[in-house]
Amino acid sequence: MGEQVRTAMGPREVFARMREQWLGDAVNPMDSLLADDAVIETPFAPPGRPRRFRGRDEFLAFAQAGRAALPVRFEECREIAVHDTADPEVIVVEYELAGTVTTTGRRAAAPFIGVLRVRDGQVAGWREYQDAVAIAHALGQLPALLASVSESQA
Repeated sequence: MGEQVRTAMGPREVFARMREQWLGDAVNPMDSLLADDAVIETPFAPPGRPRRFRGRDEFLAFAQAGRAALPVRFEECREIAVHDTADPEVIVVEYELAGTVTTTGRRAAAPFIGVLRVRDGQVAGWREYQDAVAIAHALGQLPALLASVSESQA
């Protein structure tokens, strides 16, 4: 019998792991999946929030504080579609995160689109497009979001 060769996870397998970790209790759910030089982008982030992180440590420092302050227990990540691209390292994913706002008990969901680049089984790039209005509405923060957009336009 020959030795079994283990290959690194591709983007579909890494996204499946990301989904599992988002639903778990980990403080830094993507910790083990990020490459040291990963670039994380959220082009539609609300005003005042970073839109680009360079490197694993920079992103995890922000994410840890953000997750601790986020009063949401994620309970489901519905995969809508996964689109392969001409680049075997890259997929485009459409998904919806659903959960319960722990301060109110309200259940809510928001749609997302992500562009995932994986190298050697780790996230090298993640660009996530979030529905900031749906998220703010679920958290009872819609007036604050609208005010911040108005201020950033002035």
